[in-house]
Amino acid sequence: MELFVGNLAPETTDAELTAAFKTFGEVRSVMVKRDLFSGVSKGFGFVDMPGRQQSLNAMAGLNGRDLNGKPLSVNEAQGRAGGGGKRR
Repeated sequence: MELFVGNLAPETTDAELTAAFKTFGEVRSVMVKRDLFSGVSKGFGFVDMPGRQQSLNAMAGLNGRDLNGKPLSVNEAQGRAGGGGKRR
């Protein structure tokens, strides 16, 4: 199950996010979204965990928990709405 993690501090790394979520089970992948040019964090990322129950446990345990001075916002990731623009 993929989780959306918001309100990340700019200095938060993939490794720090992985460590926080590993306490709840296996972590398949972690990605802190960064600006392509500056490399600065956009303040959110995604964590993919294989089991639904461990994902729900991670949401319950980490939502609101402090990481690098900011409370995390953890929710189930939602698919993008729309098709990415007008076709020509």
